[in-house]
Amino acid sequence: MTEIFSAPDGIDAVIEPMNATGYLAAVGFEDQLRAELGDVIETHDRLMFAPGPERRVFWAQNVWRNPVRIAIPSIKGAAKILRFNQRNWAMFKFDHFSRAKLIEANLPHVSAKRQIFGEPAPTAPLGSWTLIDPDTIIAAMDCSSPWKNGEVEFEEDKVTPPNRAYLKLWEAFTRLGVFPQEGEITMDMGGSPGGWTWVLHETGASVISVDKAKLDPKIAKLPRVDFRQESAFGLDPEKTGPIDWLCSDVICYPDRLYRLVNQWMETGMATNFICTIKMQGDTDHAAIAQFADIPGSKVVHLYNNKHELTWMKVPGVTDQ
Repeated sequence: MTEIFSAPDGIDAVIEPMNATGYLAAVGFEDQLRAELGDVIETHDRLMFAPGPERRVFWAQNVWRNPVRIAIPSIKGAAKILRFNQRNWAMFKFDHFSRAKLIEANLPHVSAKRQIFGEPAPTAPLGSWTLIDPDTIIAAMDCSSPWKNGEVEFEEDKVTPPNRAYLKLWEAFTRLGVFPQEGEITMDMGGSPGGWTWVLHETGASVISVDKAKLDPKIAKLPRVDFRQESAFGLDPEKTGPIDWLCSDVICYPDRLYRLVNQWMETGMATNFICTIKMQGDTDHAAIAQFADIPGSKVVHLYNNKHELTWMKVPGVTDQ
């Protein structure tokens, strides 16, 4: 049931449902999102609106459900309207900066703490709003991401992991709300230099790390890491044996990755999957749809992704 957006007594404001859904593109990937949506009816910087309810898109960092357009009476009046409907609000700032900041200053403070890996994602409802002209706000109480504008920023480890790719796996696990457990067997395909291998090892699981290139020495010597210097595409799932988590950040064309994961699914040798779909040149929308159509799975653009998407298949989580 859609919540009704309203103004408190004494505040004169016109509130109009947009009969559309808002999609906030990941930075630098506005063209990809626009191509997915097709019939964009309104655009404000990275924020695009398309008619009707939420659609299946992959390049949106946050989705604004049931947005409304509000003709605001004043700065304080705008803040009172937002506060009346919900406590927590995240501003998407792209224009009219000074006036928008004054409205924000009259709203309850929302913590800007970085996410700590291993701690659960925020659960408090977080609405989004933006000032499109000095007297008009667009706002949505219901958004797809619990983080401000979908920005999942972690308290980073800038010493141990050999590259920043580990942030993608941190984000995937945090979004899923589940992690490998001690005693489980995980596989990191395309493991070099070892960022994902390090993440998997730190969960307490054992890691089979596979790559033609060597691991960073400090990662290779970790006690539960079994490094295999070979191609991930040459592995025989039946000979390798059952894997609890198959994770891949390997560089390859999407079609080749699709064949690889299907091989593992068909043999039943892997239970959970987290794989990066890397775009080699132009965005391959057909290949992305192939992954999204795999039953019980989902495709997302992580905040820490670049020109790539992440495919996840975790029974009991991604099939909900």
